[in-house]
Amino acid sequence: MAARAGQGASARGAGGWAQRALLALLLLGCALPAAAIGGLDAFSVTTDGDGTQTWSVTLQVLVLMTALSLLPALLLAMTSFTRIVIVLAILRQALGTAQTPSNQILVGLALFMTFFIMMPVLDTVYREAAAPYLADEIGGAEALDRAAGPMRTFMLEQTRESDLSLFNELSGRQAPATPDDVPFSVLAPSFITSELKTAFQIGFLIFLPFLIIDLVVASVLMSMGMMMLSPLIISLPFKIMLFVLVDGWALIVGTLAASFYA
Repeated sequence: MAARAGQGASARGAGGWAQRALLALLLLGCALPAAAIGGLDAFSVTTDGDGTQTWSVTLQVLVLMTALSLLPALLLAMTSFTRIVIVLAILRQALGTAQTPSNQILVGLALFMTFFIMMPVLDTVYREAAAPYLADEIGGAEALDRAAGPMRTFMLEQTRESDLSLFNELSGRQAPATPDDVPFSVLAPSFITSELKTAFQIGFLIFLPFLIIDLVVASVLMSMGMMMLSPLIISLPFKIMLFVLVDGWALIVGTLAASFYA
């Protein structure tokens, strides 16, 4: 009997919580239309006398937090990071050193190289967009338009015309008259595709000398009848020695940096 009474009390308690939750949802549903009609001061957009719009501080913080959540995707899609990290990964695969250097080291090197390569673009964005916006000389919309200009220029310089034509045809648009007329929805996938093609082309050229060393070592081992010995064990020291003697890291980093401003 006591157990049944406890179960009944629990059921009544659960039902009470459900009723309270339903009542809260109903009150919230009634309050939202009123808030939409009256407007919330924290999320307001004010139109100035000259036609420009000023966002409230809370709305600006909301937009900033949303932009920060999209920052990794923007870093991958709109900068040199994609090409660099793919080439470094192919280089590690060609050397046959498994997880050396580790993923953290490769990503860190790719990030610092990305900041180095993108520094002229970032300086232009800060000088023409960020600094006037922080000084309250321009609005947020104009700052975004000014910041998009240098990024579009950088992306267009690295994008193949064939990729632009492909995605422009897939979108059903007419061919743009000038590069400035290319919409960002076409430019972004075209840029990423071009970066992938370039990265794999550079990776192929890097892979060739190490592949030749593997073939020579495998042929020597086969001629000596040492078929049970893995060629990788013998070829790895020779590949590392070759890479160190030719100052491979300086060549790779210098070639990658120069490929964006050739």
